[in-house]
Amino acid sequence: MDSDENKLGYEPAVRDKQEVEDEVGSLSSRVLEMLRVKGQVTEPGPMTNFCDTGGDDTPRYRVVAHPWSLYGVDNNALGKGMDRLADQLPKKGWKVVRHGPDSSKNRNLEIVAVHTKTHTHLEVTWMKGQDGHEPLISVDVTSRCFRDDDTPSG
Repeated sequence: MDSDENKLGYEPAVRDKQEVEDEVGSLSSRVLEMLRVKGQVTEPGPMTNFCDTGGDDTPRYRVVAHPWSLYGVDNNALGKGMDRLADQLPKKGWKVVRHGPDSSKNRNLEIVAVHTKTHTHLEVTWMKGQDGHEPLISVDVTSRCFRDDDTPSG
C-alpha cells in the first residue's frame, strides 16, 4: 500500500484549518499589493476543500484555495502589474517556477510560484481578453494538503 507521502510527494502536516485559511488569505493579499493595480477584485475569500491524494484517504486531508480575479482596468495596467509581480515575488519569499505564455491558444502570460516557507502554490494568469471577454488577471493561491486537527487520522 502506498503511503500518503508517495502520492503527494510529502507527508501532510496536522494544522489548524483557520490558521491555514489565514495564511493563504494573507499571502493572497500580498500578491494583490505586489500587483499594485487599482481595479475591481472578486470577493470570495479562502475556502477549504478536500485534498485529492489519488487514494481512498481523500476525506482525511484538506487544502485551502483562494481563487480571485482582478478586472475593470485595461491591458496596459494589467501588463505593468504582471511585470511588478514577476519582479517582486522573489524578493517576498516566492520561488518563480514558471513565467511565460500558457498553453492556451491565446498564449496568456502566466506566473507560477511556490512560497519557500509555506510551500503555498501561486498561479497567476493575465487573460488579455483576445477572445472577446474582459481583460483580467486570474489568481489562485493554494495551500499544501494538510490534516485538520479535528480530522480523524484514519
